[in-house]
Amino acid sequence: MSNKYYITEAFIQLGRFLGQFSSTSIEKQENILHNDLFFDGFKHQIKLAKEHNGWFTPNNIAFAIKGWSESLTKDNLEAWLKDYNFDAVSAKKVAIIMAGNIPLVGFHDFLSVLISGHEVLVKQSSNDKQLLPYLAKYLEYVEPKLKGKINFTEDKLKDFDAVIATGSNNTARYFEYYFKNKPSIIRKNRNSVAILTGNETKDQLDALSEDIFRYYGLGCRNVSKLFVPIDYKFDAFFEAMYKWNPIIHENKYANNYDYNKAVYLMSEFDMLENGFLMIKEDKSYSSPIATMFYEYYDSSESLKQKIETDKDLIQCVVAHNFNASEIQFGNTQKPDLQDFADDIDTIAFLLKI
Repeated sequence: MSNKYYITEAFIQLGRFLGQFSSTSIEKQENILHNDLFFDGFKHQIKLAKEHNGWFTPNNIAFAIKGWSESLTKDNLEAWLKDYNFDAVSAKKVAIIMAGNIPLVGFHDFLSVLISGHEVLVKQSSNDKQLLPYLAKYLEYVEPKLKGKINFTEDKLKDFDAVIATGSNNTARYFEYYFKNKPSIIRKNRNSVAILTGNETKDQLDALSEDIFRYYGLGCRNVSKLFVPIDYKFDAFFEAMYKWNPIIHENKYANNYDYNKAVYLMSEFDMLENGFLMIKEDKSYSSPIATMFYEYYDSSESLKQKIETDKDLIQCVVAHNFNASEIQFGNTQKPDLQDFADDIDTIAFLLKI
């Protein structure tokens, strides 16, 4: 049997293990491999992650874990990998520089490198360093062939053959220079948008609130900007957002809301707000926490042209019957395994290096 088979089996078992932690009411289950060794320890790592990073609430950690527990099944992994040829892979060492904006944000790259038959060298963000190393140990117990193929470092990267790096636009310039002689995927800032027509149902707008507020809006798949028709009325939008109003009682979010509101008021910007979310007309895509930018459009065709022109700035387009690549309301934080970041096929890249 191929190495890919054994590695795939290890991740299937990891998915079953993670299923125990996919809600805030963590429950130990029977027939999970190595559960006696790892269950209590991972429960403790979740606690440490929350203590280390105030944005990583139990609810958001559980949401991220639930997504991976549901993705790491035999059917999902086989469907994702069926069209790739892994026979000619020459094992290399691939470095991953991870972001830390949401829990386990670099896991897809980690999975992709290992399942392609390579060795991984991970440099984590200081904001998200508790969960993945522990899960790596679990994988090594499930599949001893992975021992020695998973490494973490806090030092300067060295002795690697290719790199996948995620960061801001500023760090991306540094990455592009520093890794110019290595095969690489360099990811920059991207944001997600929603296109409204004014004909959305209450359920669609309710679902959109999840795209906006999940992870406090910190992810590149979070909607940070609305495109709305001229004369759009925001009443139904604000009504749908209201169920998230308890978020203002969370200190880190409230501090950002108060600060950004003060800046807008002192600058005499026009804005609308409901006590926990501000919306401001702005052509930018990247809005601050607790703020949603919006921009008017006059026709669907002109908006399609703008979206195409700005595609390198956009991660997801949430819409209904707008274009072929749209995501339905409420689904931005539920990507499939084949939903590659920035539309760059990571597996194809890893099979060529």
